[in-house]
Amino acid sequence: MSPVLLFAILIGYFALLLGVAWATSRNADNDSFFIGNKSSNWMLVAFGMVGTTLSGATFVSVPGAVGADAFGYAQILIGYVFGYIAVAYILLPLYYRLQLTSIYHYLDVRLGRRSYQSGAGFFIISRLLGATARLYLVVNILQAIILDSLGIPFWITTLVILGMILMYTYQGGVKTIVWTDTLQTTCMLFGLFACVWFLLGELGMSVPQSLDAMQSQGLSTIFTTDFDSPNFFLKQILAGIFIVLTMTGMDQEMMQKTISVKTLKDSQKNLLTLTAVLVVVLMSFLFLGGLLYLYAPVAGVTATGDKIFPAVVMGHLPATVQIIFLVALISALFPSADGAITALTSSFCIDILGIKRRTDLSEAGKESLRRRVHLGFAALFLVLVMGFKMADSPSMIVVILKLAAYTYGPLLGLFAFGMLTRRSLTDRLVPFVTIGAPILCALLEYNQEHLLGSYRLGLELLMVNGILVYAGLFAISHKEKAGAAAVPA
Repeated sequence: MSPVLLFAILIGYFALLLGVAWATSRNADNDSFFIGNKSSNWMLVAFGMVGTTLSGATFVSVPGAVGADAFGYAQILIGYVFGYIAVAYILLPLYYRLQLTSIYHYLDVRLGRRSYQSGAGFFIISRLLGATARLYLVVNILQAIILDSLGIPFWITTLVILGMILMYTYQGGVKTIVWTDTLQTTCMLFGLFACVWFLLGELGMSVPQSLDAMQSQGLSTIFTTDFDSPNFFLKQILAGIFIVLTMTGMDQEMMQKTISVKTLKDSQKNLLTLTAVLVVVLMSFLFLGGLLYLYAPVAGVTATGDKIFPAVVMGHLPATVQIIFLVALISALFPSADGAITALTSSFCIDILGIKRRTDLSEAGKESLRRRVHLGFAALFLVLVMGFKMADSPSMIVVILKLAAYTYGPLLGLFAFGMLTRRSLTDRLVPFVTIGAPILCALLEYNQEHLLGSYRLGLELLMVNGILVYAGLFAISHKEKAGAAAVPA
């Protein structure tokens, strides 16, 4: 298919997003940007969060990983279910009771200002790295299938896409994103199921026949029973629980949308609905991956990992499927990037700059400051995407989960300490603990052959990181004085 036609489709899709942004951002203010004026519809938030949770990395990397890990990702998915239930009934009641705009304000109230800033700082690092890794993956594919042939450099592609995202999030923030994410999730899921349907037709198989073929080739195996393996099923299930607790329940981007719902009950409905939809969608992505690896030998495709999905679609399927794939891929790109830039802007303004506490700024001054921060994060995104381009990992889903283990571990330790103890901290020492724990984890992982023998660390590194932070915080803490106020968990 002509790259010019594909490029025109990209521009048309963006024009649609701009139309939605214009309709939803009129009369928007800072509260609209940060928490959608606490008036978001829970059903829209739940559906739109599917796109944010999945992202381009899921759209390409999860099917691509089937060649190496079969359906092993389903082990993590089991953990996700328990994790979302824990977020809905443990963390959300806390956030609503305290009427938080930034969830990290809990750390300020419970533990102290340095704990608060440490938590917000690690969120900013986590989301910056994770979101730019996801953005790089999709931009790289768009570059390969459209823009290289038009002679457009990678950095210009990234700059233009970030400019597009800024244009439709600049004013409305969360108020706009709730609606644009709904549109984008619809397009992404339509693309997923359309590709599954077309591949089944190309293979001449029914769903049961394709599953039998996958099983005969070892593509549908779910559970790994080797205890020493990083993919051992109990490790993966536990990792799934803690990934959701941290990357959803302790993540400002995800909670910013969730707490924009007016009531706690509706917010819990949002998360439970999201959980049910995610189970169906992620299993469908694994099934799609199995179909891709069944079809690749028939079509003579040798690509694996992140490259197999675009290689099969753009090289061997009809033009209609190529268009559907492109729209779905773009739809997977925008929700993870637009929400991340918005959440990073919110966290930096509220948690680091203290915009809510600033009495020296008028409302217009606060809005101007927020917009400058928004532009600054877009510039940082450009720099980091170029960094991932130079690294060029073959499987970005592995990179993203590894980054999460190092950067969300301190958040896990901070929130766990605040909720599970009634001890007070020597607050000025908290940054040393939260920075020291990831360093110790890196040393442990680097030397695991000597320290752990045949055992190999996997995603449980996130839990190890959190435990180290918790232990360090306990070491610099003391019992609450009689009569001291503490925030109830």
